[in-house]
Amino acid sequence: MITTAPTRTLVASLVEDAVTAPSMHNAQPWRFVHRADTDTVELYGDPAREMPRADPDRRALHLGCGAALFGLRVAAAHQGLGAEVRLLPDPEDPWHLADVRLDGAVGTDEDLAALRPALAERHTSRFPFTEERVPTEILDGLRAAALLEGCRLVVPGDWHTEAVMGLVHASEMFEAADARVRAEIAAWTRTGAAGEDARTEGIPSYALGPRQYDVTSPVRDFDPPRRVPERGAARFERDPQIALLGTAGDTPREWLAAGQALQRVLLRATLDGLATSLTSQPLEWPELRPLARDPLSTTGFVQMVIRVGYGPRGRATPRRPVSEVLAFA
Repeated sequence: MITTAPTRTLVASLVEDAVTAPSMHNAQPWRFVHRADTDTVELYGDPAREMPRADPDRRALHLGCGAALFGLRVAAAHQGLGAEVRLLPDPEDPWHLADVRLDGAVGTDEDLAALRPALAERHTSRFPFTEERVPTEILDGLRAAALLEGCRLVVPGDWHTEAVMGLVHASEMFEAADARVRAEIAAWTRTGAAGEDARTEGIPSYALGPRQYDVTSPVRDFDPPRRVPERGAARFERDPQIALLGTAGDTPREWLAAGQALQRVLLRATLDGLATSLTSQPLEWPELRPLARDPLSTTGFVQMVIRVGYGPRGRATPRRPVSEVLAFA
């Protein structure tokens, strides 16, 4: 157990683990500030990385930052540190999302520490999964992971899954008709073309996965204009397995909670041998998002659609260096 103040090197290692989190279009919309006088890491949203058209209320930005916050908690537990979290600590600054006070004098959260190997192993997979069903006991474990963060994970039945797939198709048409949304996506998609600037953010061409022969699985196609050369096509699972992560309310505090639950579920799924991908496309449209909810469920608001199954896990996508996202004060 660490009983002295965390060093800069240690804090940098914690943030390096935290930023493995998923975020919308891999925009990585977070900033961290470490204040040595209070052993506190402050988490901020980055206004330069918001998406005004697809995410006007910054719900997805909060989800991504919440996922990074959970990664910081996992990394701290791995190092024998407690992490006391205070969400939205400054009512006058909506970009100040959380404070995390690091404490080496408290006991280590072993359940959190056990998730740490999955931080480096978890990658979004936009590749076909097999038709093998995920066992009920594994799904129950994912549900329990969400509950630990105050959220609910619903595994929909056949009719609800079909309804969500219908929303995916509808969102594709909405997106095709909105030039501003398409422009935002293009700005965060790397095609691999010669002369394209090397970036440490966004979705690289190798992570796009193949095109679907027919859209049977809720995997977003980030390259409908076919700008990526020699991108193949494949048949995806015809009976996709999805889970809906939801909250009772729909405020920035609940979005941050959902982001933490999302990362906890994804890390648990990774350790359970599952591949995962995220689908926010039908949740980005006010006309469609309410329809993703099961009307009989107590979950008030769906925050993310998670695809789970067995298949390739995909490759790691670029991350900004810690020196760009962490400051010391």
